Amino acid sequence: MSLMNHTSEFSISPFSMPRPLRVFGRRVYRTVNNAVAAIIAQREHQAQLTILRQLTDRELRDIGLARSNIGAGLAEAAKDRTRSQRLLMTQV
Repeated sequence: MSLMNHTSEFSISPFSMPRPLRVFGRRVYRTVNNAVAAIIAQREHQAQLTILRQLTDRELRDIGLARSNIGAGLAEAAKDRTRSQRLLMTQV
């Protein structure tokens, strides 16, 4: 005898889960996923700010930024990245 032959009739497989429970599970997953993504984005932003603030004025000028434009430059880059990611998601 194997264990596969003795499964309980009360066990729930993922495919037979009630629809409201599946919908709730997806919502919880999306909420957690969005929260983690927001934390990662915030940490990336902080790291990029730290790196850019350590550059000299000449290095900043070479990449087309002034010290006073560091925050605005990062915000614009983030918008561009978001647009690119959304475009890629619609193509998949």
